[in-house]
Amino acid sequence: MANPETANWYVIHTYSGYEALVKDTIEKLIENNNLADTILDIKIPTEETIEEKANGKKKIVQRKILPCYVFVKMVYSNDMWYLLTNTRGVTGFVGPQGKAVPLTEEEIKKMRLEDKVEHFDFAEGDSVRIVSGPLDSFIGVIEELDVANQKAKVRVSMFGRETEVELDFVQLDKLGVIDTL
Repeated sequence: MANPETANWYVIHTYSGYEALVKDTIEKLIENNNLADTILDIKIPTEETIEEKANGKKKIVQRKILPCYVFVKMVYSNDMWYLLTNTRGVTGFVGPQGKAVPLTEEEIKKMRLEDKVEHFDFAEGDSVRIVSGPLDSFIGVIEELDVANQKAKVRVSMFGRETEVELDFVQLDKLGVIDTL
């Protein structure tokens, strides 16, 4: 039995347009082969964008942030490598010579793969740097915390105006005394 604490995020490269098929196939593999303790999570990072149609109507659509890639949190082994690389639509793992290389903590945070922040040290009035999203690298001050939903209302100065935005904890980095100087 695999130890879920040793699980890391890995990137699988797929054929164009096969991301959802690969995700569904891996989910069926988990169910059929009792791999729930080995493959913990599968994600295809998407974002909502507004597209304008020819007739002038606007529509909100889900767009893949990184087409041809599927992110898998799993306990790596040669058997898992074999099982996943032989899945229909998969060309291999991202890494040297197809060898799976786990993502770093910084990459995981930037891609927003982890929905929850395990340990956070935020308080109202803290200065924070926004690390992802449209306000990436902006600095703001926490006005209000919603710990249950892991959200914070942050006051950010944009174009000379103070604006309050709601952000997830994973989008924030607390600034120390030295960072703010």
